[in-house]
Amino acid sequence: MSKQSVSTEFSAKLLRPKSSEGAENWAFVILPGEVSATLPRRGRTSVDGSINGHEFRALLEPDGKKSHWLKIDKDLMKSAGAVHGDIAEFEIEAVEQEPEPEVPADLKQALTASPQSKAIWDATTTIARIDWIHWVESAKQAKTRTKRIQDACNMLAEGKKRVCCFDTSGFYSKALSAPKTAE
Repeated sequence: MSKQSVSTEFSAKLLRPKSSEGAENWAFVILPGEVSATLPRRGRTSVDGSINGHEFRALLEPDGKKSHWLKIDKDLMKSAGAVHGDIAEFEIEAVEQEPEPEVPADLKQALTASPQSKAIWDATTTIARIDWIHWVESAKQAKTRTKRIQDACNMLAEGKKRVCCFDTSGFYSKALSAPKTAE
């Protein structure tokens, strides 16, 4: 049973990411658990929203604690009149239809080289493609990423439309998390 799309309002502090290149150029918020619970899934979820009345569309990421986090770029911070440490007012609602994800170049190249894999890829749902990409991108090392791309192509060529045994929320595997906070 899928959840109905609900518009939810909340306040959250704009957090500065810890020692990351360009950390001064973006902020993030961790959604309150009750807000995240209104979303259709614990994994990556696209939302339409506003921060201090300024609209945006974004892809929420799982925080590994059964909630989500939102990256706010410098342009959105500027238009919302917000800086790190501010308490901002948010309104979010899950999009009705997930937009097609951008396929990373290395995965796209591997799919193109395997017509059988590409055919199954094209036959999957948008959510399934998001999960495949998420699985590939969550690899911590280049060697693991390369293996996951090879494995994905093999599984797709065998007719598998969904990546199996991957915890898209990060809660059970602890593979995913929100950025560390500088403060």
